[in-house]
Amino acid sequence: MLTALHWPARPLASSSERAAGCLAWLLLLAMVVFIALPLAAILGKALTGEHGEFAGAGPILATLAQPGLERVIWNSLKVALTTTALVVPLAYLFAAAVTRTTMPLKPLFRVTALLPLLAPSLLPGISLVYLFGNQGMLKTWFPDGGIYGFTGIVMGEAFYTFPYAVMILLTALAVGDARLYEAATTLGAGRIRQFLTVTLPATRYGLVSAALVVFTLVVTDFGVPKVIGGQYPVLAVEAYKQVIGQQNFPRGAVIGLMLLVPAILSFLVDRHLHQRQTALVTAKAQPLRPAGGWLIRLLATACCSVLALWLVAMLGTAIAAGFMKLWPYNLAPTLAHFDFDDVDGGGWLAFYNSLKMALGTAVAGSVLVFLGAWCSEKLRVAGTARRTLHALAMLPMAVPGLVLGLGYIFFFNPANNPLHGLYGTMAILVCCSVAHFYTTAHLTAVTALKQLDPEFESVAASLKVPVWLTLWRVTLPACLPAMLEIARFFFVSAMTTVSAVIFLYTPDTALASVAVMNMDDAGDTAAAAAMATLIVVCSGAVCLLLALVSRGILPRSQRWRSTERH
Repeated sequence: MLTALHWPARPLASSSERAAGCLAWLLLLAMVVFIALPLAAILGKALTGEHGEFAGAGPILATLAQPGLERVIWNSLKVALTTTALVVPLAYLFAAAVTRTTMPLKPLFRVTALLPLLAPSLLPGISLVYLFGNQGMLKTWFPDGGIYGFTGIVMGEAFYTFPYAVMILLTALAVGDARLYEAATTLGAGRIRQFLTVTLPATRYGLVSAALVVFTLVVTDFGVPKVIGGQYPVLAVEAYKQVIGQQNFPRGAVIGLMLLVPAILSFLVDRHLHQRQTALVTAKAQPLRPAGGWLIRLLATACCSVLALWLVAMLGTAIAAGFMKLWPYNLAPTLAHFDFDDVDGGGWLAFYNSLKMALGTAVAGSVLVFLGAWCSEKLRVAGTARRTLHALAMLPMAVPGLVLGLGYIFFFNPANNPLHGLYGTMAILVCCSVAHFYTTAHLTAVTALKQLDPEFESVAASLKVPVWLTLWRVTLPACLPAMLEIARFFFVSAMTTVSAVIFLYTPDTALASVAVMNMDDAGDTAAAAAMATLIVVCSGAVCLLLALVSRGILPRSQRWRSTERH
């Protein structure tokens, strides 16, 4: 007679695990309030009439039927497609030169390629005005104001999106299997044939990802077309005009939903490709040696030098203009443009507010992201909360900042909302910034946590060690490099963002990036350049400070990674 098999019962959750489960539910509630509900509010506003009554699809159809909207949509697509076609090949050449050749000055070129990340997207527009505008030093290159419009937007967006494409393609080209190239050479394939049959297929996922990222960033960007767009309308600026200029919130909500479409499609395509992506480098792969011929080194160095010079010239023009009396007629040095209290935009208060918001975003965002990632990856309890938490953490990746800011207006502004008190405060700016950049930080934290053996938690549970103690003494020190990187990402992103906060600031919470736009609108372009310079310098200083902190504390906190035994 068969006896029933009795499997060992799963250990009951400890009190600390139950408390951590409650934390997971609280974090999930916060994500619903600050991410999901604002997006739902946009949809609700798009389905209501001018007096707040439910109108179904009427407002959407009426907005789509507006004369000129078709041209606005086509302009946005044209700019995005042109910028993508320009940036991705240039970024691919740059990344290939850095990873696949032995050219000199690689670290310098890497740093130079990432410099645009330190600046708001308004800065390239200002630089282009100073270089090629009506009073620009090189205005003859684009006579009759030809830089204002399509050409200027594409050039500015290329500067803004170049580092994003480079970061993706550097990763895609960093590894390769030398055996494939040896086999191709044996079969008589030349360099061009090897590139088409080996290199391109191996990096196609990175190429598509870079193209999708660039396309989405351009379609949803507000800063560059606002400064250099002239009479060339695009969707992001049109949404701003409808909400701020005409107070037409239903139509602004509809355009916001339109901005959401390319971002969601890009996200879905990227997820589909990610699922089909297979490992191209196996355990038997042989490391690929970078090409070292003198001609290849020369061409690679020349290519990277030209692109780096372009980036430095764009960044340097805006910085230099902030220190000169009257560009380009009187280039004498001056600090008069840094007297922000004499111009519109919020004065020095705007810069101090940006520092407060960036610090608050870095601290609050780092803590919330790490706790959320830890709950979704390391907890044994609250399975539904953990899975939903991770799913919602992916949502901001497909939501442009302009759309999220619109959602915050529609959700937090109504007086009957219990959270209405947040509207117009520094707290809502911090919440919006954390929500906007949450996904990238979450993925960074999850990647760091996945590197840790899950046996840490099992052993701690068997020894009756509270999960909080394991988190504090083991998990957090092991993930400290990722935490510092997350804090740096949040700070720089909050300092430079425009679209996510353009609808939420008040005169008391004016921000530096928004002040740049307001100064430029008022004709104080030199003051706008000076404020943009402060943003770049501050962002760079914080990155340098965190790098020094890393060098000081990581050798001790990461000693466990060393193979040496002491």
